[in-house]
Amino acid sequence: MMNQLKVLVVEDENIIAMDIQYTLRRFGFNVCGVVSTGEESIESAFRTNPDLILMDIKLRGKMDGIYAAKQIQSKFNIPVIYLTAYGDESTLNRVDRTKPFGYINKPFEETELQSEIAHLLDSGRSCQYN
Repeated sequence: MMNQLKVLVVEDENIIAMDIQYTLRRFGFNVCGVVSTGEESIESAFRTNPDLILMDIKLRGKMDGIYAAKQIQSKFNIPVIYLTAYGDESTLNRVDRTKPFGYINKPFEETELQSEIAHLLDSGRSCQYN
C-alpha cells in the first residue's frame, strides 16, 4: 500500500529537499527523514529502516551519495533511486556499480518520480537486513 512506503530523502539543497518531501507526501508516501550528508544518510537508514532512499549524488561533507549508497547497501538491502544533475560517464559508471533501482536527472517532473516509485512498488522489492 502506497502510504506505508517509508522514504528517506538525501538532498543537500534545502529548497529541493523540501520540494521532494512535499511531493512525496502529496503522493501519499511517508517521508521518514530528510538529511543532507552521506554520513547522515547512513545513520538515518539504520535508525529509520526506510523502504526506499532518494539519493542526491553531490552532497555536503566528505562522502558523496554514491559512496553513501554503497555503504548502506553493504548493510541493508534498501533500493536507491539517484536524483542528480550530474550525468557524465564516470559518474554513471560509479552509479551503475551500486546497482541502483533508478536514476532521475534533475530537474525532474513529479510524474517521473511517481513513476519510478510505482515501478518499485510493482516489483515487490522491499527493504531487508543482510
